[in-house]
Amino acid sequence: MGEKTTSGARVELLLLRRLEERRWEALARPGKKCPPGTGLRFGDGRLLAEIEGVGQGGVRLVRFQYHGIFEEVLSQLGEVPLPPYIHEKLADPARYQTVYAAQDGSVAAPTAGLHFTQEFLAALEARGVLTAALTLHVGLGTFRPVKADNLADHVMHAESYSIPAQAAQTVNVAKARGGRLIAVGTTSCRALEACGAEGHLRPGAGWTNIFIYPGYTFRLVDGLVTNFHLPESTLLMLVSALAGRDNVLRAYREAVAEGYRFFSFGDAMLIT
Repeated sequence: MGEKTTSGARVELLLLRRLEERRWEALARPGKKCPPGTGLRFGDGRLLAEIEGVGQGGVRLVRFQYHGIFEEVLSQLGEVPLPPYIHEKLADPARYQTVYAAQDGSVAAPTAGLHFTQEFLAALEARGVLTAALTLHVGLGTFRPVKADNLADHVMHAESYSIPAQAAQTVNVAKARGGRLIAVGTTSCRALEACGAEGHLRPGAGWTNIFIYPGYTFRLVDGLVTNFHLPESTLLMLVSALAGRDNVLRAYREAVAEGYRFFSFGDAMLIT
């Protein structure tokens, strides 16, 4: 949280994507009061910012001024971004991160993976389950509701992914042996499907705007571990594409009736 250099009014920035060393894409709140030219101050001036422009969807182009290493300044002055339905700061920010996380970049945690511990992963390995790590940085478009009357008209914002050669090899060997590929989270599922062909995963890194909704034919993924998602979200549509809309609606009615928890720290289900 910072303030305007002119009025002292409070402003919050959510960093989305680094464009250059000192330039970022970000969301500002309140956005309407942050037009181009707005100056911002954080931490008694240790971090300064200027709104340079406004892009698609109200995304602000921000240039920062600071001394030292940006990540260190950010860790001292910033906070872990949390969904609006979480009203208290986390006592331990590590709770909102998976045990196998390795890279910064997502605008939110891949919450299905929060259920996994090192002990659980070791138990899976002991049972002969192979695991492979890949990355898809969750982007803003994941959380924006679908408002188009025709699903084909909805445009997903691109998200960056990285699939190491070792991960691709593990997946391809397992598939060749007749094994099932279970994605942990919709983020992993999107990365796998973006780089998958029938029974084969190609390594590499890049950007994808893949939008998976009912009618989609899955190329690689056989099952999914996922949390319960918001209505009208692209995440719920992905789940419906894999499990079938009627099955998903029936599962959600059961979850509500039984008091299951939804969203970031909610319960997860296994879809096969």
